[in-house]
Amino acid sequence: MNTTAKPSRLSLYLKLTRMDKPIGTLLLLWPTLWGLWFAGAGHPDPLVAVIFVLGTFLMRSAGCVINDYADRDFDGHVERTKNRPMAAGLVSTKEALWLATILALIAFALILPLNALTKWMSIPAVFVAASYPFTKRFLAIPQAYLGIAFGFGIPMAFAALTDSLPALAWLLLLANVFWSVAYDTAYAMTDRPDDLKIGIRTSAITFGRFDVAAIMLCHFAFLALMALGGYLAGRGMAYAAGLAAALLLVLFDQYPRIRGRERQPCFQAFLANNRIGAVIFAGTVLDYWLH
Repeated sequence: MNTTAKPSRLSLYLKLTRMDKPIGTLLLLWPTLWGLWFAGAGHPDPLVAVIFVLGTFLMRSAGCVINDYADRDFDGHVERTKNRPMAAGLVSTKEALWLATILALIAFALILPLNALTKWMSIPAVFVAASYPFTKRFLAIPQAYLGIAFGFGIPMAFAALTDSLPALAWLLLLANVFWSVAYDTAYAMTDRPDDLKIGIRTSAITFGRFDVAAIMLCHFAFLALMALGGYLAGRGMAYAAGLAAALLLVLFDQYPRIRGRERQPCFQAFLANNRIGAVIFAGTVLDYWLH
Protein backbone atom coordinates (compact mmCIF):
# COMPACT_ATOMS: atom_id res chain seq x y z
CA MET A 1 0.00 0.00 0.00
CA ASN A 2 1.36 3.40 -1.00
CA THR A 3 1.21 5.76 1.96
CA THR A 4 3.08 8.61 0.26
CA ALA A 5 1.11 11.83 0.71
CA LYS A 6 -0.01 13.48 -2.48
CA PRO A 7 1.43 17.01 -2.74
CA SER A 8 -1.09 19.85 -2.45
CA ARG A 9 -1.88 22.10 -5.41
CA LEU A 10 -0.30 25.02 -3.54
CA SER A 11 2.98 23.16 -3.01
CA LEU A 12 3.02 22.14 -6.67
CA TYR A 13 2.40 25.71 -7.81
CA LEU A 14 5.13 27.00 -5.50
CA LYS A 15 7.53 24.47 -7.02
CA LEU A 16 6.37 25.27 -10.55
CA THR A 17 6.97 29.00 -10.05
CA ARG A 18 10.33 28.30 -8.28
CA MET A 19 9.25 30.38 -5.32
CA ASP A 20 11.18 27.85 -3.28
CA LYS A 21 14.35 28.73 -5.22
CA PRO A 22 14.97 32.51 -5.10
CA ILE A 23 18.24 32.58 -7.09
CA GLY A 24 16.47 33.33 -10.38
CA THR A 25 14.54 36.19 -8.80
CA LEU A 26 17.76 37.65 -7.39
CA LEU A 27 19.57 37.44 -10.74
CA LEU A 28 16.61 39.27 -12.28
CA LEU A 29 16.39 41.74 -9.40
CA TRP A 30 20.00 42.99 -9.35
CA PRO A 31 19.99 44.54 -12.87
CA THR A 32 16.55 46.00 -12.17
CA LEU A 33 17.93 47.67 -9.03
CA TRP A 34 20.99 48.92 -10.94
CA GLY A 35 18.60 50.50 -13.45
CA LEU A 36 16.48 52.09 -10.72
CA TRP A 37 19.49 53.63 -8.98
CA PHE A 38 21.10 54.92 -12.18
CA ALA A 39 17.83 56.28 -13.54
CA GLY A 40 16.88 57.80 -10.20
CA ALA A 41 20.33 59.31 -9.62
CA GLY A 42 20.59 57.32 -6.41
CA HIS A 43 17.14 58.28 -5.16
CA PRO A 44 14.51 56.29 -7.08
CA ASP A 45 10.89 57.00 -6.25
CA PRO A 46 9.98 54.55 -3.44
CA LEU A 47 6.65 53.62 -5.02
CA VAL A 48 8.31 52.88 -8.36
CA ALA A 49 10.98 50.82 -6.61
CA VAL A 50 8.35 48.73 -4.78
CA ILE A 51 6.40 48.21 -8.01
CA PHE A 52 9.52 47.01 -9.84
CA VAL A 53 10.60 44.68 -7.03
CA LEU A 54 7.16 43.07 -6.86
CA GLY A 55 6.95 42.95 -10.66
CA THR A 56 10.34 41.23 -10.81
CA PHE A 57 9.13 38.54 -8.42
CA LEU A 58 5.89 37.98 -10.34
CA MET A 59 7.41 37.96 -13.82
CA ARG A 60 10.17 35.59 -12.82
CA SER A 61 7.54 33.23 -11.43
CA ALA A 62 5.46 33.50 -14.60
CA GLY A 63 8.57 32.93 -16.70
CA CYS A 64 9.37 29.73 -14.81
CA VAL A 65 5.88 28.40 -15.50
CA ILE A 66 6.20 29.16 -19.22
CA ASN A 67 9.67 27.59 -19.22
CA ASP A 68 8.33 24.35 -17.77
CA TYR A 69 5.39 24.43 -20.19
CA ALA A 70 7.78 24.78 -23.12
CA ASP A 71 10.13 22.07 -21.81
CA ARG A 72 7.49 19.65 -20.53
CA ASP A 73 8.49 17.00 -23.08
CA PHE A 74 12.21 17.44 -22.37
CA ASP A 75 12.51 17.91 -18.60
CA GLY A 76 11.69 14.28 -17.88
CA HIS A 77 14.87 13.24 -19.71
CA VAL A 78 17.15 15.57 -17.72
CA GLU A 79 18.39 14.38 -14.33
CA ARG A 80 18.09 17.81 -12.67
CA THR A 81 14.56 18.56 -13.95
CA LYS A 82 12.86 15.17 -14.16
CA ASN A 83 10.87 15.75 -10.96
CA ARG A 84 9.45 19.15 -11.89
CA PRO A 85 5.63 19.21 -11.57
CA MET A 86 4.85 19.28 -15.29
CA ALA A 87 7.51 16.75 -16.22
CA ALA A 88 6.13 14.42 -13.54
CA GLY A 89 2.57 14.90 -14.81
CA LEU A 90 1.38 16.50 -11.57
CA VAL A 91 0.29 19.81 -13.15
CA SER A 92 -1.65 20.05 -16.42
CA THR A 93 -0.78 22.35 -19.30
CA LYS A 94 -4.06 24.19 -18.78
CA GLU A 95 -3.26 24.84 -15.14
CA ALA A 96 0.20 26.09 -16.03
CA LEU A 97 -1.04 28.50 -18.69
CA TRP A 98 -3.70 29.88 -16.36
CA LEU A 99 -1.15 30.35 -13.59
CA ALA A 100 1.32 32.14 -15.87
CA THR A 101 -1.46 34.39 -17.22
CA ILE A 102 -2.66 35.36 -13.75
CA LEU A 103 0.85 36.19 -12.57
CA ALA A 104 1.54 38.30 -15.68
CA LEU A 105 -1.77 40.16 -15.32
CA ILE A 106 -1.02 41.00 -11.68
CA ALA A 107 2.41 42.25 -12.73
CA PHE A 108 0.83 44.43 -15.42
CA ALA A 109 -1.70 45.80 -12.94
CA LEU A 110 1.18 46.96 -10.78
CA ILE A 111 2.51 49.30 -13.50
CA LEU A 112 -0.87 50.93 -14.23
CA PRO A 113 0.01 53.96 -12.01
CA LEU A 114 3.17 54.53 -14.06
CA ASN A 115 3.61 56.58 -17.25
CA ALA A 116 2.61 55.56 -20.77
CA LEU A 117 6.17 54.78 -21.89
CA THR A 118 6.56 52.21 -19.13
CA LYS A 119 3.28 50.55 -20.11
CA TRP A 120 4.38 50.37 -23.74
CA MET A 121 7.74 48.93 -22.68
CA SER A 122 5.94 46.16 -20.82
CA ILE A 123 4.78 44.68 -24.13
CA PRO A 124 8.23 43.70 -25.46
CA ALA A 125 9.23 42.76 -21.90
CA VAL A 126 6.44 40.19 -21.66
CA PHE A 127 7.08 38.95 -25.21
CA VAL A 128 10.79 38.36 -24.57
CA ALA A 129 10.13 36.66 -21.22
CA ALA A 130 7.45 34.39 -22.67
CA SER A 131 9.35 33.49 -25.84
CA TYR A 132 12.75 32.79 -24.27
CA PRO A 133 12.03 29.13 -23.37
CA PHE A 134 11.27 28.35 -27.01
CA THR A 135 14.57 29.83 -28.29
CA LYS A 136 16.43 26.75 -27.05
CA ARG A 137 15.11 24.98 -30.15
CA PHE A 138 16.87 27.20 -32.69
CA LEU A 139 19.28 29.76 -31.17
CA ALA A 140 22.90 28.72 -30.73
CA ILE A 141 23.23 30.91 -27.62
CA PRO A 142 19.74 31.28 -26.12
CA GLN A 143 21.40 32.63 -22.97
CA ALA A 144 21.92 35.94 -24.80
CA TYR A 145 18.17 36.15 -25.32
CA LEU A 146 17.74 35.36 -21.63
CA GLY A 147 20.02 38.29 -20.86
CA ILE A 148 17.62 40.62 -22.67
CA ALA A 149 14.69 39.19 -20.73
CA PHE A 150 16.50 39.42 -17.40
CA GLY A 151 17.81 42.92 -18.11
CA PHE A 152 14.69 44.52 -19.53
CA GLY A 153 13.92 45.98 -16.13
CA ILE A 154 16.78 48.41 -16.78
CA PRO A 155 15.25 50.38 -19.69
CA MET A 156 11.85 50.04 -18.02
CA ALA A 157 13.29 51.68 -14.89
CA PHE A 158 14.58 54.58 -16.99
CA ALA A 159 11.20 54.83 -18.70
CA ALA A 160 9.39 54.93 -15.36
CA LEU A 161 11.70 57.42 -13.65
CA THR A 162 12.85 59.68 -16.51
CA ASP A 163 10.18 59.09 -19.18
CA SER A 164 13.04 58.47 -21.62
CA LEU A 165 15.27 55.70 -22.91
CA PRO A 166 18.83 57.09 -22.95
CA ALA A 167 21.85 55.28 -24.35
CA LEU A 168 22.97 54.47 -20.80
CA ALA A 169 19.92 52.25 -20.30
CA TRP A 170 20.76 50.16 -23.37
CA LEU A 171 24.46 50.02 -22.43
CA LEU A 172 23.56 48.56 -19.04
CA LEU A 173 21.18 46.13 -20.72
CA LEU A 174 24.00 44.99 -23.01
CA ALA A 175 26.22 44.50 -19.97
CA ASN A 176 23.55 42.28 -18.45
CA VAL A 177 23.40 40.19 -21.62
CA PHE A 178 27.09 39.32 -21.19
CA TRP A 179 26.59 38.58 -17.50
CA SER A 180 23.62 36.31 -18.26
CA VAL A 181 25.59 34.39 -20.87
CA ALA A 182 28.37 33.94 -18.30
CA TYR A 183 26.29 32.63 -15.43
CA ASP A 184 23.79 30.67 -17.49
CA THR A 185 26.55 28.92 -19.43
CA ALA A 186 27.88 27.65 -16.09
CA TYR A 187 24.32 26.52 -15.35
CA ALA A 188 24.02 24.87 -18.76
CA MET A 189 27.28 22.99 -18.23
CA THR A 190 25.53 20.96 -15.52
CA ASP A 191 22.96 19.70 -18.05
CA ARG A 192 25.19 19.36 -21.12
CA PRO A 193 25.21 15.53 -21.33
CA ASP A 194 21.41 15.40 -21.09
CA ASP A 195 20.90 18.36 -23.45
CA LEU A 196 23.06 16.71 -26.10
CA LYS A 197 20.87 13.60 -25.95
CA ILE A 198 17.56 15.44 -26.33
CA GLY A 199 18.68 18.07 -28.85
CA ILE A 200 18.35 21.23 -26.76
CA ARG A 201 20.66 24.08 -27.76
CA THR A 202 22.67 25.90 -25.11
CA SER A 203 25.74 28.12 -24.98
CA ALA A 204 27.60 25.33 -23.15
CA ILE A 205 27.15 23.12 -26.20
CA THR A 206 27.88 25.89 -28.68
CA PHE A 207 31.09 26.99 -26.94
CA GLY A 208 32.23 23.37 -26.60
CA ARG A 209 35.76 23.06 -25.26
CA PHE A 210 36.04 26.85 -25.10
CA ASP A 211 33.21 27.08 -22.56
CA VAL A 212 35.35 28.15 -19.61
CA ALA A 213 37.19 30.77 -21.67
CA ALA A 214 33.87 32.07 -23.03
CA ILE A 215 32.43 32.41 -19.53
CA MET A 216 35.44 34.37 -18.34
CA LEU A 217 35.43 36.63 -21.41
CA CYS A 218 31.73 37.34 -20.91
CA HIS A 219 32.36 38.26 -17.27
CA PHE A 220 35.14 40.63 -18.33
CA ALA A 221 32.95 42.21 -21.04
CA PHE A 222 30.13 42.60 -18.52
CA LEU A 223 32.35 44.37 -15.99
CA ALA A 224 33.95 46.57 -18.68
CA LEU A 225 30.53 47.73 -19.88
CA MET A 226 29.39 48.34 -16.30
CA ALA A 227 32.55 50.42 -15.78
CA LEU A 228 31.78 52.41 -18.93
CA GLY A 229 28.23 52.94 -17.75
CA GLY A 230 29.50 54.17 -14.40
CA TYR A 231 31.90 56.55 -16.12
CA LEU A 232 29.14 57.97 -18.32
CA ALA A 233 26.94 58.43 -15.25
CA GLY A 234 29.72 60.18 -13.35
CA ARG A 235 30.14 57.51 -10.71
CA GLY A 236 33.10 57.51 -8.33
CA MET A 237 35.39 55.35 -6.26
CA ALA A 238 32.74 53.45 -4.31
CA TYR A 239 31.15 52.25 -7.54
CA ALA A 240 34.60 51.29 -8.85
CA ALA A 241 35.21 49.38 -5.62
CA GLY A 242 32.01 47.42 -6.19
CA LEU A 243 33.19 46.46 -9.67
CA ALA A 244 36.64 45.56 -8.30
CA ALA A 245 35.00 43.26 -5.74
CA ALA A 246 32.99 41.66 -8.53
CA LEU A 247 36.19 41.12 -10.55
CA LEU A 248 37.82 39.39 -7.58
CA LEU A 249 34.79 37.10 -7.29
CA VAL A 250 35.08 36.24 -10.99
CA LEU A 251 38.80 35.46 -10.72
CA PHE A 252 38.93 33.68 -7.38
CA ASP A 253 35.44 32.24 -6.95
CA GLN A 254 33.92 31.71 -10.39
CA TYR A 255 36.97 30.41 -12.26
CA PRO A 256 38.04 27.79 -9.69
CA ARG A 257 34.50 26.38 -9.70
CA ILE A 258 34.04 26.10 -13.47
CA ARG A 259 37.50 25.12 -14.68
CA GLY A 260 36.97 21.42 -13.91
CA ARG A 261 33.62 21.39 -15.74
CA GLU A 262 32.10 19.21 -13.02
CA ARG A 263 28.33 19.40 -12.52
CA GLN A 264 28.04 20.43 -8.88
CA PRO A 265 30.85 23.04 -8.86
CA CYS A 266 29.42 24.57 -12.07
CA PHE A 267 26.00 24.77 -10.46
CA GLN A 268 27.54 26.37 -7.38
CA ALA A 269 29.27 28.89 -9.66
CA PHE A 270 25.88 29.78 -11.13
CA LEU A 271 24.43 30.33 -7.65
CA ALA A 272 27.45 32.39 -6.59
CA ASN A 273 26.68 35.02 -9.24
CA ASN A 274 24.20 36.40 -6.75
CA ARG A 275 27.18 37.78 -4.84
CA ILE A 276 28.48 39.52 -7.97
CA GLY A 277 25.16 41.29 -8.45
CA ALA A 278 25.02 42.19 -4.77
CA VAL A 279 28.48 43.79 -4.52
CA ILE A 280 27.88 45.87 -7.65
CA PHE A 281 24.58 47.10 -6.25
CA ALA A 282 26.17 47.83 -2.86
CA GLY A 283 28.89 49.86 -4.57
CA THR A 284 26.28 51.73 -6.60
CA VAL A 285 24.17 52.63 -3.55
CA LEU A 286 27.22 53.68 -1.53
CA ASP A 287 28.59 55.80 -4.37
CA TYR A 288 25.36 57.75 -4.77
CA TRP A 289 25.09 58.12 -0.99
CA LEU A 290 28.59 59.59 -0.82
CA HIS A 291 27.92 61.97 -3.69
